[in-house]
Amino acid sequence: MIRAHRLLAGTLAAGALLLSGCAQSVDPIERIGRKAAQSVRPKGSVSPEGKAGTGAQGAPDRRAAHAAWGLAKPLAPPPAPPRAKPSGPFVLDRVRTDEKVVFLTFDDGAERDPAFLRMVGDLKLPISMFLTDSVARSGYDHFARLSAAGATVQNHSVSHPDLRTLSYEGQRAEICGQQDRLKARFGTSPRLFRPPYGAYDRDTLRAARACGVDAVVLWRASMQIHDMRYADEGARLRPGDIVLAHFRGPAELKGTTLTEMTTRMLRRIQEQGFAVARLEDYV
Repeated sequence: MIRAHRLLAGTLAAGALLLSGCAQSVDPIERIGRKAAQSVRPKGSVSPEGKAGTGAQGAPDRRAAHAAWGLAKPLAPPPAPPRAKPSGPFVLDRVRTDEKVVFLTFDDGAERDPAFLRMVGDLKLPISMFLTDSVARSGYDHFARLSAAGATVQNHSVSHPDLRTLSYEGQRAEICGQQDRLKARFGTSPRLFRPPYGAYDRDTLRAARACGVDAVVLWRASMQIHDMRYADEGARLRPGDIVLAHFRGPAELKGTTLTEMTTRMLRRIQEQGFAVARLEDYV
């Protein structure tokens, strides 16, 4: 089981680290997304301080909010969360569900784009943030604002090593150390852990359990600059897929912003008829 997950994680991690894309002379997402990032604040939007506005009737204008971020229609509302969380393995890359939902996860914490904060608030995106202390530490205030806008904070290690190269004690220091840091900064201990590069061994799982982790989270699809990469044959999403993205900016995304990449990801999800649900409601 571990060997199979390791092979899958290695393949997906390699894909996630290769950010491919070609330059385009005109990109409508860039035009719309950057306009939204700079000046558009639709009714019902969330300010960088996390305070929501409302329309004339006191309700947010969802269609205008989505259009401002380059989406032709609002995201499909997710189904009600299950009353009891589905039982599942300790290591998972997909949630056991028949509902057409996927789960968005963002890793590391290098990019702190205020426009992405507005986007998450405007669209009410239920994202999970897997933060690495060595990368995200200087921006924890930004991630606290994202948390106030509805994002959840999870563990991605202290310094982003390949955990398989460390002893059990070293792995425990990486995982428990970040549990302690995130609890001190955000008030609660993360329940979920993602190993850097998706790489782990038996000591990783033993250390994660010892640090109070409920599940080790991998992924089935990863968002690149312009499109998704899929683990399954057929190049499509499946119910319960966990989707990987990264907090990256134009320097890493060949001129593309984090919000533009996210708009493309949301379009792919919509095209395949899926809604976005909160991972922690299911795991």
